[in-house]
Amino acid sequence: MAKTKPQDRARKAKKDAKNGAADGAKKPKTSPETLLVQAAALLQTSQPDEALVAAKRALNLLQPTSEPTLAALPALNLLGEINVDLGDPDSAREAFLAAIALDTEGVHDGAEKFLWLAQLNEEGGAESVRWFEKGIEVLKREISELEGKIVKQAEITEALAEKKQKIANALCGIAEVYMTDLSWEAEAESRCEAAVTEALLVAPETPEPLQTLASIRISQLRVEDAKAALTRSMALWTDLEADNPSIPDYSTRISLSRLLMEAEMEDEAIEVLERLIGENDESVEAWYLGGWCLNLIAEKQKANNDMERIVPLLKASRDWLENCLKLYAAFEYEDERLKAHADELLKELYGAVGPSTSEEEEEEEEEEEEEGEDWEDADDDAEMDGT
Repeated sequence: MAKTKPQDRARKAKKDAKNGAADGAKKPKTSPETLLVQAAALLQTSQPDEALVAAKRALNLLQPTSEPTLAALPALNLLGEINVDLGDPDSAREAFLAAIALDTEGVHDGAEKFLWLAQLNEEGGAESVRWFEKGIEVLKREISELEGKIVKQAEITEALAEKKQKIANALCGIAEVYMTDLSWEAEAESRCEAAVTEALLVAPETPEPLQTLASIRISQLRVEDAKAALTRSMALWTDLEADNPSIPDYSTRISLSRLLMEAEMEDEAIEVLERLIGENDESVEAWYLGGWCLNLIAEKQKANNDMERIVPLLKASRDWLENCLKLYAAFEYEDERLKAHADELLKELYGAVGPSTSEEEEEEEEEEEEEGEDWEDADDDAEMDGT
C-alpha cells in the first residue's frame, strides 16, 4: 500500500478538523428546566423580552402539542408574570387561566396564579374577591401542611412568614376592592374592616396591613387614626438597609406617599419619595408626587410668611415637576390627569418663581438661534444686492 503524500495527509487533517468543528458546533438541546431558570433570571434583571423568548421555548418543549399537560405549569406561570412585566395583561391572563385549567386547586404550583388573576381580571369587583379568596384558601392549606412537617425550624419559619405575608396582602387586596369597585354594597365597610383585621392578625409585623388600615380610616374621615396607622407602618421599615426584603415594594411605597399626603403628613411623604427617587430616578409618578408634595409644604409655610423657606420649596417643587414632564414625554406616559395637574401646578410656580435655570438657558439659546438666522438672512440679502 502506497504511503499517503504529505499534502494528502495535510488535506485529510484539515478535512477532519473541519468535520470535528462542525460536530462540536452542534450543541446539545437546552433542557426546558434550564430555559425556565434563564427566563426567571432575565426577568429578575429587567430583560422581559429575552425572558419571554426563553419561556416560550421551554413551553414548546414541555407541551409540544396542543394537548394540555401538567409539565407545562411552571412555564405557563412564568409566562404570565413576564407578560405582566411587559404590560400585556391579555396574554398574562391567558397564561394564568391555562395554568388554572390544569391545576384548579393549586395543588401542583400554589396560589400565585389565583392572586395574579385577582388583579388582572377585567370584571374586577366580586370576581377579584373570588380569586383573592381562592389564593388565600390555597395558602392556608399550604401553611397547614408546612406546620405538620418535620424539617429544619429555620426553613419552616421562613416559609410560613412568606405565605402569611401573601395572605395578608391578599386580604388587603380584598379590602381595596370593597373600598373601590364594591363600595356601593351595603356590607362594604364591614367587609373592609374584617379583611384588614384578619390581615393584621396574620402578619402583625408587616407594613401593608397597617397601610390599608390607614386608607380605610381616611375614607371614614378618621384622620388621626390614619396618621397613627401610617406612623406604625413606616416604623417597621424606614430604618432598614436598602436591600432588606422587609421593605415594601416600590408601588406600595408610591401608594404610601399618596396616603401620607392625604393625611397631611407631607414631611414624611417627601422622605419616602426622595428615597424612591434614589432607587429609581425614572419614575414619572414619584417625581410628580414629590413636586406636588413640596408645593403643599410651601403652601403651609405661607401662613408663617417665611419667604426664605417658601422660595426654595417652590423652586424644588418646580424642578421635580419639570423632571416629571420630561420623563412623561420620553416614556409616552398615558396618565392624562397626572399631566394636566402637573401643568397646572407648573403654571402657578412659573408665575411665582419663574422657570428653572435650564429652562431660561433653553430660551436664551432659542433667542440666539433666531438672532443668528436673522443675521444670516441679512448677509444673504447683502450678497444678492452685490454689497
